[in-house]
Amino acid sequence: MESKRGPGRTPGAGKAVWRALGYLRRYRFDTMGALLSLLMASAANLAAPQFVRQVVDEGIAHGSMPAVRAAVAGLVGVALVRGVCNFLQGYLAERASQGVAFDLRDSLFERLQRLSFSYHDQAQTGQLLTRLTNDVEQVRTFVGGGAVQVVASLLMLVGCTALLFMTNPVLALAALATIAPVLWVLRHFMMKMGPLFGQVQGTLGRLNSILQESLRGARVVRAFSGEARESARYGRVNEEYLGLNLQLITIIFTHFPWVFFFASLGTLVVVGVGGWLIFHQWLSIGELLAFNSYLGFLLLPLITLGFLANQMSRAGVSAVRIFELLDTSVEVVDRPGAQVLPPLEGRVELRDVRFRYAGGERDILKGVSFVVEPGQFVAIIGTTGSGKSTVINLIPRFYEVTGGAVLIDGRDVRDVTLASLRSQVGIVLQEATLFAGTLRENIAYGRPSASLEEVQAAAEAAQAAEFIAALPQGYDTPVGERGVGLSGGQRQRVAIARALLTQPRLLILDDSTSAVDARTEAEIQHALDRLMRGSQRTAIVIAQRLSTVRDADQVIVLDEGRVVAQGRHEELLASSPLYNEILGSQLRPEQGEAV
Repeated sequence: MESKRGPGRTPGAGKAVWRALGYLRRYRFDTMGALLSLLMASAANLAAPQFVRQVVDEGIAHGSMPAVRAAVAGLVGVALVRGVCNFLQGYLAERASQGVAFDLRDSLFERLQRLSFSYHDQAQTGQLLTRLTNDVEQVRTFVGGGAVQVVASLLMLVGCTALLFMTNPVLALAALATIAPVLWVLRHFMMKMGPLFGQVQGTLGRLNSILQESLRGARVVRAFSGEARESARYGRVNEEYLGLNLQLITIIFTHFPWVFFFASLGTLVVVGVGGWLIFHQWLSIGELLAFNSYLGFLLLPLITLGFLANQMSRAGVSAVRIFELLDTSVEVVDRPGAQVLPPLEGRVELRDVRFRYAGGERDILKGVSFVVEPGQFVAIIGTTGSGKSTVINLIPRFYEVTGGAVLIDGRDVRDVTLASLRSQVGIVLQEATLFAGTLRENIAYGRPSASLEEVQAAAEAAQAAEFIAALPQGYDTPVGERGVGLSGGQRQRVAIARALLTQPRLLILDDSTSAVDARTEAEIQHALDRLMRGSQRTAIVIAQRLSTVRDADQVIVLDEGRVVAQGRHEELLASSPLYNEILGSQLRPEQGEAV
């Protein structure tokens, strides 16, 4: 959404930059070292014109070779000091800036890991990637080197001005009056650049979002011959991004020629007025040369500050976007005084649960109540949009209920720590997400210390061992990004094995067998049933097949956010028209099986 504040800077950009500068405290020795080195380099620069004056006024004018040698030695010393200090300033500033970037990326990633599902439901992945990459880089560039340059430029400005007046006050006033318009040009430049940077960063985020969506949906794009449409969509935003960057370039190249014009005008005034003063014996030739050098040094920090203002505007916009993310509240957190959940028995109760997604206009769940006893195998079915997935997302507290309570073993899930709750709940989500790495690493994700034998046992239970054994590298087979290289059914079996390896007392499966064939689904269900019966593990499954509801201890039927029926398969067949309708329209029978 565009700002209604008119031209100027992004609201809060100044405070955000100051806050980003605070990250330098951890690297204060590097920062102070860089600043001190830059000040020494600036002092060496200011000393150089005095040696030039000495060569002209004391050496050449009076024919004194010792004065010339001393001045040349001084210039060599200045060059050495300047070289060493410039190296130290660049090296130490870069160390500090990389440290700040590391801390920001680390903080942003940690925050993203803790933010609630409701935030990720609304956030665009491309925008988040832009904040972790481009925005962090913009802040790093200014905070590390730019901030030090600002301080040094301001001190250089004061030092040059003082030396100009010490050399000749009349000439100093004439020169400063000539170059004063440079300040107006730089101010106008800053006011123009500020708003554009916000638009540039926002457009870059949209560009990354389209790129990310297109890459993830590459198969869908090709399946529907959407390449041209995707290229056109990307091209439109890319063209907008190009246009904004060209506007930035236009502003730079329409302002800085004026800076150099007034600088040249200042040199013209210095030569003219200075020549007149020399003819009247009020100024020496060496002093005129030194004065002209100091005037150049005065313009250098002014121009540097102009570019740094450009850099600061970028950093300010990026810092606002970074701290917006860092300051986003985490909705699902441990309450003060939250207790560690003891080892589960497996009783689950939803008591008059109501839920509405953030920003939503209607309740998804409207007073849902049911009880699952320890060791029960419960199937949840319902009409489309009835809230099935929402129910199982509330049990491990991925979302916070807006009314009522979810209880496990009689304890409200809000009164126990998240770590102790989720460590005892095994969940297989609708989308079987795998990470880059080996199959063994993916199965052992919840228990990285698990032995190979334990991993193999979990794979066996999930009916994944057979296809893994057939792979050339077995459990050490690399898995591509998001499980590319495995079929949907194979990915889901690996995800089920991952959940089983944690040996959960409560197992939740969200449509986890929807991508496997009937035979594999039956094998998985048989293995899960054996595991649940043998260990008294509670299981809650969103059912997609008739065999699942037929074997369940209890079937819960949802419709429009309410429980409309519950009981065993045979009971519901006789008492619930909606259940019969769902059986006929949604659930898939196994081969040769009739409803």
